[in-house]
Amino acid sequence: MHVPVRLGPAETKLIEQLTAIGAASEAERLTGTGLPTRRVEAYHYTDLKQLLRAVPELAGAAMEASAPALRVAGAYQLMIANGVVQDTGTAPAGVIVGKANGGVLSTRDDVVTRLNNALTKQCLTLDLDGSVDPVIQIDRRTEGAAGHSTSAAKIFVADGGSAVILETYSGSDEAHLGNHATYVALGKNARVTHITVNLAAKAATHFASNEYHIAEGAQLRTLVINAGAALSRTQLFPRYMGAGAHADLTGLNLVSDGQHADITMDALHAVPHTTSKPLFKSIARGRSKAVVQGRLVVARDAQKTDAKLMSQGLMLSDEAEILSKPELEIYADDVVCGHGSTCGRLDEDSMFYLLSRGIPKVEAETMLVRAFLAELVDPIEDEALNEALTAVIEDWLARG
Repeated sequence: MHVPVRLGPAETKLIEQLTAIGAASEAERLTGTGLPTRRVEAYHYTDLKQLLRAVPELAGAAMEASAPALRVAGAYQLMIANGVVQDTGTAPAGVIVGKANGGVLSTRDDVVTRLNNALTKQCLTLDLDGSVDPVIQIDRRTEGAAGHSTSAAKIFVADGGSAVILETYSGSDEAHLGNHATYVALGKNARVTHITVNLAAKAATHFASNEYHIAEGAQLRTLVINAGAALSRTQLFPRYMGAGAHADLTGLNLVSDGQHADITMDALHAVPHTTSKPLFKSIARGRSKAVVQGRLVVARDAQKTDAKLMSQGLMLSDEAEILSKPELEIYADDVVCGHGSTCGRLDEDSMFYLLSRGIPKVEAETMLVRAFLAELVDPIEDEALNEALTAVIEDWLARG
């Protein structure tokens, strides 16, 4: 016998919003399933039915913009405010900027991506050709009173092209719900660095889903930084579609009292001779929770796959929680795949050494944390961007 799902206030509001825009099938689907609980494997550590207690009204047009949360000297700036693409100005050489209707993500059995596709009215499109310089920054804002905002960007990088793309998420200091999506397609032998930085308000909820299609010989580097929002979840969906495709997928959860941050990856190695090195780190202090989930799927035909997943956590308080769940699902028999997970406190021997040299305890702790994070930021070659990302980390450390 089918037992109806008991819906909470957040689910009721989402169903109301879906119905209001004509997304009846998605409203019906959510009515039947509700938000995912810990019984749903992909949300085992991020129970949205418990964590997402309220959903604000759909955000209206942004009347004014708050100060940029992150500035990168020399970057080409684009803005999406409350889901609407703003004036794009003059694009640099090799960049074609446009707009399109609707969402950008592939359909999958995931409530966050389905809601984004259903609620997004307009997406930003970027076609990148050749070696694009400078850094492209997509500044996504949710402005005004507390609102539910969705946004999307679709990025195509031509064969042999290269680009560095930074996406920042911020807005007014309200309890917003932001649900953002990015689709990136890398052509043959393309090289892309894609960085996303969550700097949403302390009472906000932040969802982001990044989907990557990586062609033959293409090289991708990503960095996710979750430093804002009370509740955040960033989802990575890389697809290795051509021989020689490679990705260094990296991410960082920085959480303090009351924060819950989740980075979840679901990767598919679909063809032979592809490689990946996902590396995710978390630092938690106070009563906070950081989550890393990584799933590597190697298809039956994807022989000679080389994929190694690592998750590392650093707890700076007794109340902090860091949860890690790496998974391998391998259908090929000639592969080199593995995963690992470590979690603990600052190394006592290293602390003793620094203290014995007269370095104050707080400074010694900061030095060790910087060393722990160096391999995430050091590969970012653009000097101004590297400095901006380092400043985000230093600001978080200073607020400890």
